[in-house]
Amino acid sequence: MAVFRTDLALERREGLGAGALPGVKSRVWRREPVEITRIDVLDERGQRALGKPKGAYLTAELLPRGEDNGEWLFSCARELAALLRTLLPREGTVLAAGLGNRSVTPDALGPETLRHLIVTRHLISAMPETFGGMRPVCAVAAGVLGDTGIETVEILRGIVSRVRPAAVVAIDALCARSAGRLCRTFQLSDTGITPGSGAFNPRKALNAATLGVPVIALGVPTVVEARTLAFDLLPEGADISESALPDPGLLVTPKDIDRQITECGKILGYALNLAMQRDLTPEEMEALLA
Repeated sequence: MAVFRTDLALERREGLGAGALPGVKSRVWRREPVEITRIDVLDERGQRALGKPKGAYLTAELLPRGEDNGEWLFSCARELAALLRTLLPREGTVLAAGLGNRSVTPDALGPETLRHLIVTRHLISAMPETFGGMRPVCAVAAGVLGDTGIETVEILRGIVSRVRPAAVVAIDALCARSAGRLCRTFQLSDTGITPGSGAFNPRKALNAATLGVPVIALGVPTVVEARTLAFDLLPEGADISESALPDPGLLVTPKDIDRQITECGKILGYALNLAMQRDLTPEEMEALLA
């Protein structure tokens, strides 16, 4: 049996069947326009079964959109913000880290998200009478090792030591098992993230152990293995060796990935804004971002 790559805890749980799994608890609910699955890895048994660190994994799958695309997008962001608030510390500065390579479209989710994020830390210091009621937020697009010569974890350690945030939110592109989940599934977790894992180039992990503060991971799958798609086209019960499947390094992404990265980045940016600066309207966000 071929083993296929996925960064989604939901897909790993699905691959183990519908029965109870020791050390893993899950539940599903729907809040338009998303369906949400929460998976809690409770102990070492769950870690071994799912191959995921102990913690909470929230997956929001987008339901079909309505006619008003702007309202649909804002509604998606609002529901993601509600999930984010369950993982973030109630107070303190938040550092948003946009991971990935802005020059490679399927890997540009992190930098694209930061384009829609309202950063406030400098405004609160400079104009407390106007912005003093907002939560301090700062951001960095860490780039990739090939461009900077510096591991992302080293960059963030330096920033964390000076800024002393209450938490880091790391945004990155992921890999999915199912092509139907590309650019329409959002995973949130409180266990951190390994940059580059979605593109089979994993770097050092970003988590509480490496950075010294809680790390909340936000991810959207933007690629799927070509061998996954090839395997899914085979007749049921077909016997084929792994060597006959496409190379694991060959990845597939949607043909309109540029549009979808822009849309997903906007949803995530708005979700972060709503999670940290409550009661903002779309018009207020656009004005602050301008």
